Amino acid sequence: MAASKPTIKNFGRSVENRELVWIPMRDGRRLAARIVLPRNADKKPVPAILEYIPYRRRDGTRDRDEQTMAWFAGNGYAFVRLDISGSGDSEGLVEDEYVKREQDDGVEAIAWLAAQPWCSGAVGMIGISWGGFNGLQIAARRPPALKAVISLCSTVDRYHDDVHFMGGCLLNDNMDWGSAFFTYGALPPDPEMVGERKWKTLWKQRLQGLELYPARWMEHQRRDAFWKHGSVKENFAAIQCPVMAISGWVDGYTSAVFELVENLQSPCKGLLGPWGHKYPQVGVPGPAIGFLQECKRWWDRWLKDIDNAVEDDPAMRMFLQDSVKPAPHIDEREGRWLGIPEWPSAGIRSRILHFGCGELVAKPLRKSAR
Repeated sequence: MAASKPTIKNFGRSVENRELVWIPMRDGRRLAARIVLPRNADKKPVPAILEYIPYRRRDGTRDRDEQTMAWFAGNGYAFVRLDISGSGDSEGLVEDEYVKREQDDGVEAIAWLAAQPWCSGAVGMIGISWGGFNGLQIAARRPPALKAVISLCSTVDRYHDDVHFMGGCLLNDNMDWGSAFFTYGALPPDPEMVGERKWKTLWKQRLQGLELYPARWMEHQRRDAFWKHGSVKENFAAIQCPVMAISGWVDGYTSAVFELVENLQSPCKGLLGPWGHKYPQVGVPGPAIGFLQECKRWWDRWLKDIDNAVEDDPAMRMFLQDSVKPAPHIDEREGRWLGIPEWPSAGIRSRILHFGCGELVAKPLRKSAR
């Protein structure tokens, strides 16, 4: 049931906001979603786009959602912002990052969305960071209704290429991000959504169920089964739907774009800009791009079966940055966009250079005699 149904009319199609929609799970828990969709979708069903993250749809990602959800709905899609179990207003507990229960819930939610009268039966997933991670992880589970994924600033390897360990070293982010994540797990639901009688009970359950996530991560200092879970590079072949992979040169998750384009057998396109950990329509350093329009092309092709030749785009589109003088902050990078037809490019050559006397040299220096 929707809590309210205000409409927005400044797009190609007037859209409806369903502030609270409960998505039921088999074990009795309910996950809280906000859905913005074309006003006439019950009569003319549309595909659903799912963003599935723990960052609180009511007061966490609200500013961003106000723009993107209405834009996609006005262009013929239902956009669904779903709180992960134990976050926002969703029932249950935040157990840890990317647990199997999170994936199971995502698979159930996708099946539920596909069965709704306003949905055409096709579902796509989009997300940055956590939402980019679980988009790939759930794609590897192959829910039938999931037809395509857009994954931003994510990784294919949770041990070697995330915020916990790198090169065998414990990262500061393990504590920094771990503390922030611990806080998210302890935040209360919204009384306006779950009711004045229930919200304190749910909050107490969350506080009593909290675990110190960074301590758990430090118990796994090697690449064991804990990290292999959710690392899709363990079996790239499990992902069979089309994937668009995006990141920026100054983001911490750049390499996954190259690995996905190189290793997925399903249609996969890569996009790399000058940005940091941002959606590219608000990318900094600039230039930002019309990323929502890029998404619409992807969704039109794979969720609506519109022949727009998106599969003929270059395998990799990347912004080649010009050299600049180092500075604390750069608003805009000089450079140009490149389209590379295939990846790895046939024009790439490997060359080994060695440390010399103030320079890199082709041959190692000979050791001096003692």
